[in-house]
This record gives sequence, structure tokens and C-alpha cells, in this order.
Amino acid sequence: MHKGFLLRFSSAPALFALEALFALASVAYAQGPAIQPPPALPLLQKIKDDIYLITNSDVTPEALRYWGGNITVVLTNDGPILIDAKYARAHDDVVAKVKSLTNKPIKYVILTHNHGDHSEGAPALEAMGATVIISNDDRENMTRVAKPGWLPAVTYIGQSRLYLGGKELQLSQYRGHTRGDTVVYFPASRLIVLGDLLTTSDLQPPIVNYGDGGNWTDWTTSMNEILKMDFEYAIPGHGPMVTKAQVAAIRDKFVAIQQRVRTLTREKKTQDEISATLMSEFHWAPANNIPGMIQELR
Repeated sequence: MHKGFLLRFSSAPALFALEALFALASVAYAQGPAIQPPPALPLLQKIKDDIYLITNSDVTPEALRYWGGNITVVLTNDGPILIDAKYARAHDDVVAKVKSLTNKPIKYVILTHNHGDHSEGAPALEAMGATVIISNDDRENMTRVAKPGWLPAVTYIGQSRLYLGGKELQLSQYRGHTRGDTVVYFPASRLIVLGDLLTTSDLQPPIVNYGDGGNWTDWTTSMNEILKMDFEYAIPGHGPMVTKAQVAAIRDKFVAIQQRVRTLTREKKTQDEISATLMSEFHWAPANNIPGMIQELR
């Protein structure tokens, strides 16, 4: 396991422009306008001999809006599997990076959820011959777009298994960020891919999407269940890989945030007062989550 890319938690989190970064989370689901010049190309990082991560090299709002989330690349004897697909504009770079690892065509693309920063690149990969898989609930989320131009042809409900070229991937559906988040577990490697159930980047802190069926109560239940699994490292939807202990620490932080919101709501604090308290105490107060949290946790 290559450990050089693990997140290192800081004892004094950077607070500059956090409000602007939280606002960015509200618009990360749709591809942003073209940026000139474009941000630097994403990096290809080796996690294990057969598992790689395509992740943004620039830790900037522009790179997040331009390229999207992480992609996990799994090499098998019968062809690679991708977990997530970034924005459509990343297609050529993603394909080139995969071809630098194997000359076999991409067999499967597993989408952790429906948001565009993870799924928009999938149609072009399907056009190259890949089979795209998503949970049935998050495919339903896709259908609610005014004019969905493309939908995955393969879905699952609850749990599924994918066996290819000597590799086993276990797919499980959870609810938290959306109503149908897919978690991918590699039992042989003790590695798990969590999509946006977990993010480790200050640019895209953990949030739930109430419009797509996510909520913090189910997020906590899901994370509690995930932490019962036998894994050593976790790949998030955005940001660097973390250890299981770090996943637990993030879970604990957001349980504390929920408890604080519940207390402040029962004390009849205003939304602005709640946001100010969360920013002061936890350095977290995304405008697109606070109103829903107040309703959910009252």
C-alpha cells in the first residue's frame, strides 16, 4: 500500500474563504463553465499494484469545478474497472491515463451516485464499450432531471457483486449523501471506496443532498455500518485517501455537529446564529445544508 497520499489532519484547519468554499459545494453537481487556462491535469496515483486513483492535482475551487471528483481504477486480467467518471471534459485525460496502465478496454464503470462531478463522464465511456452500473435509487434521481439525455442501463438494489479477471468487488447501497449511495469494497485488498459519503478535501467538505434523498440521520447510520467492515483504507469522493481511524474521526465530528444543531434548534436559535456557531466550533457551515439540518434535527 502506497501511504504517501494519505490525508494528514491539521490541528489548526485553514479558515480562509471557507464560506466561499461551502458555497462551491452547492454548484459542484453541474459542470461549471470552461476556465481559461484550464487547471492542471489530474494526477494518477498508485494505491496498490492493481489499484490506482485519478485525483485532482490542483487543490483549488477551479479544479473541482473543472474536473470533478476522484476516479478509482481497478486493473484485472480481463480489463479495467472504473469507479466514477468525473466530468465529461475529463474524458480524454481519463482514457489516456487508463491506457498508460493497460491496453485492455474499460469493462465497467461503477457510479457511486448520480451527481455530475462523478457521473457526467460515464456516457462517453459507455460509448467505448463499458457497462455502467449505478444503484436503482440514484438512477431514479437521474430521471428527475428535466431532460435526461442518458441513463445507465444496469442497476442494482441493496447489494451486488462484480467478478472480473480474478477480482471481486462488493457493491452495497447506503443512504446519506443521496438516497442510493454505492460503496465498493475490495475484500482481498481491505480497501473501500465511499463516494461522497466521505470527502476529505476542504474544498468539498462532507454534505448531504436533501433534494436527492440524503439526510444526516441516515448518513450516521450508514457510516456506523461501514465502520463495522474490515477495511484498512478508504478512498473518498473528493480528497486524499484516509485510514479507517480517520473515517471514524470524521464520523464522530459530524455526529457532534448534528448534536449541536439539535441543541441550538431547541434553544430557538436562528439559522444565522446556528451557522455562526458551527463555523466557530467546527469550521463547517454549508448554506445548502443548514436549513435542512434544522428541519431534520429539531
